[in-house]
This record gives sequence, C-alpha cells and structure tokens, in this order.
Amino acid sequence: MSDPDLEKILSERLRKASQSPRSEQIVKLSESNFEQLASSEKPLFVDFWAEWCGPCRMMEPVVEKLAGKYSGKIAIGKLNVDEQPSLATKYEVFSIPTFMIFKHGKPVDALIGAVGESMLDKFIQKAVSGPAVYT
Repeated sequence: MSDPDLEKILSERLRKASQSPRSEQIVKLSESNFEQLASSEKPLFVDFWAEWCGPCRMMEPVVEKLAGKYSGKIAIGKLNVDEQPSLATKYEVFSIPTFMIFKHGKPVDALIGAVGESMLDKFIQKAVSGPAVYT
C-alpha cells in the first residue's frame, strides 16, 4: 500500500537533505582524516556529538548555518564519539556536545554544551580572526 502524499513529503525531504550545506561544507571526521584536517593551515572546528544526544541534535542546524557563514575561512567537522571513541578520549571529551577549535594540529579552545547560535558564532569568529595559537 502506498500513500502519494507521504511519498511526496519524503521525496522533498530527501531533495532538501542532498542540497543541505552540511553535505558540502561539513566533513565527517574519523581517525583516517582527523590529523590531516587538524594540522592544515586553516583552523578546524570540531563538533563532538552522538546520534542519541538530544542537545547535539538541537545544535545541528546551528552548526550547519555557521558552516555556510564561515565557508572558506574555517574547516567544519563533525566527530561521532560512538564511532570514534579513541579521538574523543584523546581530546578528553567527557560531555557532548563539545565544540573544539584546532590550529596547527593542537586544540586551542573548547565550548561544552548546547550554547546557542550567538555564542557558537562568537567562538568561531574568535578562531577565524584570532592569533594562530592561543596562549
């Protein structure tokens, strides 16, 4: 049994998801690409998250919006802590969501929790316009 209205809604959602900024501007981070991206000349913003985390899901559209805003200025990546537990452990991520900025391979700043768009925007802006490495 098929419902044409449901199929239309699902088709539209699939189309929008494929055009989402996330698919183009947000990198799925793993052990295979993390070091290279964290060590590049451009700062790396990392969203440590998990599928089951409600606050992580709340922050997802905010991260996507800011990825579009800062495209070309900072790399944006998402790291699923359930899929990459060794990286979460290495960077002492004990609560999620955790947002971290990496410059020249080193973490230089972090924010923990569902902080809202304006605070996350300021956090990224500081990384984009700030010094190469914080002291």
